[in-house]
Amino acid sequence: MDRQYYVYIMSSISGVLYIGITNDLKRRVYEHKEGLIEGFTKKYRAKKLVYFETTNNVEVAI
Repeated sequence: MDRQYYVYIMSSISGVLYIGITNDLKRRVYEHKEGLIEGFTKKYRAKKLVYFETTNNVEVAI
């Protein structure tokens, strides 16, 4: 069975966007919303999932 990858976009209230990839979208969005990930999304409070798409090819996701 192929692994599923997600390309996703998170947004802050001020409109700052963050684009990421993951193989577990539910977990990753939770981590962003709870501020569990140090770095860009925590600093800019990008907590709203605004878009995602799926692929089974990690190279396409990147």
